[in-house]
Amino acid sequence: MPEIVYPPVIMTARCVFKALNIKIRLEGTDHIPSTGGAVLVSNHISYLDFIFAGLTAHPAKRLVRFMAKKEIFDSRIGGPLMRGMRHIPVDRDAGASSYAASLKALKNGEIVGVFAEATISRSFTVKEIKNGAVRMAVAGKVPLIPVAIWGPQRLWTKGRKRRLLQRGVPVTILVGEPLHPKRGDDYDQFTRDLHARMSALLEKAQREYPDVPKAGETWWQPAYLGGTAPTPEEAEKLDLEEAEARRSAAREDGDGS
Repeated sequence: MPEIVYPPVIMTARCVFKALNIKIRLEGTDHIPSTGGAVLVSNHISYLDFIFAGLTAHPAKRLVRFMAKKEIFDSRIGGPLMRGMRHIPVDRDAGASSYAASLKALKNGEIVGVFAEATISRSFTVKEIKNGAVRMAVAGKVPLIPVAIWGPQRLWTKGRKRRLLQRGVPVTILVGEPLHPKRGDDYDQFTRDLHARMSALLEKAQREYPDVPKAGETWWQPAYLGGTAPTPEEAEKLDLEEAEARRSAAREDGDGS
């Protein structure tokens, strides 16, 4: 099937990056296979992560099919783009179909992108992840590739106003060595190894980042580096409160109130 939508989207993104002087540091792309399937697992710090994580495959002339929540596909504007780029909708009430679609893509030699934390990390550290990505790699008989992104949270992240026109923001994207889980392995241990690799890559990106927050801008720096982002414990509490608020709203809607 010809790629009609994805290449123009990439070209547009590159033009925007250039116009805004987005300084991208991209390392480790040699870990992306030139052919065949792979599961690419990235940390999640902004609403723009899929754009930057997708850049990891461009040197190999590959495209990444990202798993993304169904609500994005329901959008009047985003939906046609997501479907045109053949990304994979994730319906939390019908997870089996999302998994099946991802596995089909892997077996067809595609790279599938996963944000295993499920939601944006408010602490800007790697949240707890489940073993779904590992199981997917095993079922597809493909490598599992860790990725860390740092910088896009300054442009658009949870709880902050969008700053999409901010100029000169550095973005670091690091690709780690693949893991090769196979059937019979301890999936939970592989998940812990994946988490550790992602965390190490992210810390490297953070410590080597060329910018330091100015006064009043420390919100985008993690607490362990002296920033004012929530600690992982504080972030978890905020996530739980948000989830409960959504459940309450859903119950009220169900009651017709």
